[in-house]
Amino acid sequence: MRLPYLLLDIDGVLIPFPDDHGNTPATHARHDVVPTGRHADDPVTVWLNAADGLMLMDVIRTGLVTPVWCTSWRQDATTLIGPLLSLSPLPYVDLPRTKITTSHPHGYLWKRDHVDAWLGDEPAVWIDDDFTNLDHAWAAERTARGAATLLLQPDPYVGLRAEHLGEALEWAGQLPVTPACGSDGSRGAEAA
Repeated sequence: MRLPYLLLDIDGVLIPFPDDHGNTPATHARHDVVPTGRHADDPVTVWLNAADGLMLMDVIRTGLVTPVWCTSWRQDATTLIGPLLSLSPLPYVDLPRTKITTSHPHGYLWKRDHVDAWLGDEPAVWIDDDFTNLDHAWAAERTARGAATLLLQPDPYVGLRAEHLGEALEWAGQLPVTPACGSDGSRGAEAA
């Protein structure tokens, strides 16, 4: 088995949502970014914690996982968000730009079918704030058929915590792995 992928979402994971009073965690600094397709005079405001970048770099340096962005930010994750966290460019799952009105159009996370096709039978730990019980059942089914899968779900108002990454590393460290040729994670993803 090759190194498991570490699939990383951004909104609700690295960018916590504001609470009912419009507050974000005091640990997060404000940044204005201009995503692909937006005009420079219409930026998007995001709040990021530099410590998250340090934690992710520590995880990457272990060599136990292959990090890949798995977010609706797509290539902007590696060109806009990653640099604000001092991360080297990471590949990303090129999710389609579908027209949906809910994150769970079929009762599970809209990304899941695309991620399932992208992963094939590769092992993965996926950190996202928006899983449903159907996503957890999918992960259990993948694991039962030999494609080890762990879903970690941070509180979207708090975001990523060290314990999430610790659990990911503990899980990955227990898997039998064989490093694949070219462990850059670029299988079906684009490194920008």
